[in-house]
Order: sequence, then structure tokens, then C-alpha cells
Amino acid sequence: MHVPDGFINAPVSAAAGVVAAGAVAVSLRGARRELDERTAPLAGLVAAFVFAAQMLNFPVAAGTSGHLLGGALAAILVGPFTGVLCLSVVLLMQGILFADGGLTALGVNITVMGVVTTVVGYAVFRALVKVLPKKRPSITVSAFVAALLSVPAAAAAFTLVYAVGGTTDVPIGQVLTAMVGVHLLIGIGEATITALTVGAVIAVRPDLVYGARGLTAPLKLRVNGELVDAPAAEPVPVAARSPRKLLLAGLVTSLLLAGFVSFYASANPDGLEKVAADKGIDAKAEDHAAADSPLADYGVQGITDSRLSGGLAGVIGVGVTVVAGTGVFWAVRRRRTGGTSPASTSDIPGNA
Repeated sequence: MHVPDGFINAPVSAAAGVVAAGAVAVSLRGARRELDERTAPLAGLVAAFVFAAQMLNFPVAAGTSGHLLGGALAAILVGPFTGVLCLSVVLLMQGILFADGGLTALGVNITVMGVVTTVVGYAVFRALVKVLPKKRPSITVSAFVAALLSVPAAAAAFTLVYAVGGTTDVPIGQVLTAMVGVHLLIGIGEATITALTVGAVIAVRPDLVYGARGLTAPLKLRVNGELVDAPAAEPVPVAARSPRKLLLAGLVTSLLLAGFVSFYASANPDGLEKVAADKGIDAKAEDHAAADSPLADYGVQGITDSRLSGGLAGVIGVGVTVVAGTGVFWAVRRRRTGGTSPASTSDIPGNA
């Protein structure tokens, strides 16, 4: 759903840039409460994983494909404020290095793909976990529904932006119907990836999943015929619960997805590209300012073998994103002043 240059006029693009900058500023402050010495590197990895997964377009309808947006996934794993920062890092890397998403439309992309998906996804997730049983499956079910709804929400947000600042005269009702319809289908793929990823992390390290914090019901013991709360278990020291293995596994997975699996991604246009072509939204689309970048269009300039070129570009992208993201999150973490570290997370039932 990367919006290119020329879809949205300059005043509205500038306004969206102000909104995006405000959201990032608020998220920088909020992320200080979400990050600790374990989750800061995890957040960098989440950004790299989202980057890699966005290279994997999957077919959703005749002549149309979709890819992960990742807002709900990032929010559930590392927190909503940190999630906005994760998506902002990814979109910045894609726009500058890979000519994916217009530079003048960067504010639109961060607002639509980063802020809307994260806020909607996490709000739906939190609402569901409050009413569902406090069990591990409830987390993955909530993640599935949250991710599913976040994608058409982003499509509707783009339509709203286009209604205000679109550069072509297109019936907005038709755009809304087409955008929400195709992105609801894309949302199914998004939901599947999100639920599988969240479920996999919960299976090995539930204490690192931000969205699972505080969801464990207190253990009850029967004493003299009455149920009483069991004494809280001693927290496991941070040093004894190093996320190193999870981080290594996630990094290897991201590199494989971007460097190898991406070669088999669908070549069909994604939802926005398809709707733009069908409805005439792209009539005034402009060439990307970074079209001559050595990594433009996810290929390495000068390498003629498409498999090698795309795979190497993907590996470079994962590396740059994980380094940039981790650097940002460590800096945010170090700027945190006062208070205590985020509360230790409780295991999901069944992970004693």
C-alpha cells in the first residue's frame, strides 16, 4: 500500500507529514515506557522482520497481490508506541534506499501504514483480550482479528486522504469500495502471518510479548475449603532470561525471507496499485526521486542475475533496518529518566 509521489497534492502531503511527525514524537516518548534492555533489540528485529515480510507479495484475487503491513504485529510484540516507530523506520528505509513509497508521500505512508494500522490493530487486540478467556489461544485469536481489521482500516484512511488531496477526479465512493474490498482480502493474509508469528513467539518466550503482559489470571489454592491467591513466584532475573536465541532465530528467518523466499513472491500489483490503475488514481503519478538508487526496486544495480540481485538487496535491507532500528530503540531506551523498569511480564497459562 505504499503511496507513490503524485497521488496526493503538496498541501495535503505536507499536512500528513506534520501528522506523522507528531505521531513519531509522541511515540518516542511513549516507547520509553515500553522498552527495556531485552525488548530494545527485539524491537529492532521486529522492524527487520516487517521489512522482510513486506517483500513477500502473496496473491489475493485475480491479478492482485498483497503484503504484510505489520502495524498490528509490531504493536502486539513490542507495544503500540514502539510499533509506530518500527513501521516508521521500515518506511523510511524503503523510501530512501529502495524507491518504494514516494518521498513526498512519506508522511502519508507513515500515517496510513504505520499509525492507523498500529492504533486500530492494538485497540482491537486489547478489547478482545479483555473479554476472551485468559489463555494462550486467546492471544493468537485476538492477534488474528486485530490484524485482519487493521488493513481495511488503513485502506479507508488512504481513501479519506485521497478524498481531501487526490490529484485526479475520481468518484470517492468507488475508490472506497474497491480499496476496502481488496484490502479485506489482503487482511486475511496479514492476519494469518500475524497470528502465526505471535503464536510462535509466545510458544518460546511469552514474557517478551508486550500484548501478553498482565493477562495471566492469579493462581488459586484451596485452603480450608476456600480459594485464595497463591503466593507470587519469584521473578526470573533478566540475565537468566536472555532473548539471544530468539533474536538469532528471528534474524535468520528475516534474512531467509528477504534473501531467498522473496524471489517467489507474486509479481502482480498490490491492492493500491491495482485500484489506482483501474480507477485512474495513478494518472498523475511521478517518478520516484530515488529511482536511480543502487537498490531501487529491490535489486542491486549492476547485478544482472535477478535472483541474486533481489536476494542481495533483501539481505542488505534487513541488515540496514535491524541496525537502524536497534540504534533508534537503544537511544530511546537510554533517554528514559525516572521511574522503574517496565514490570516483568507473566507467562501465559500453561508456561509454568
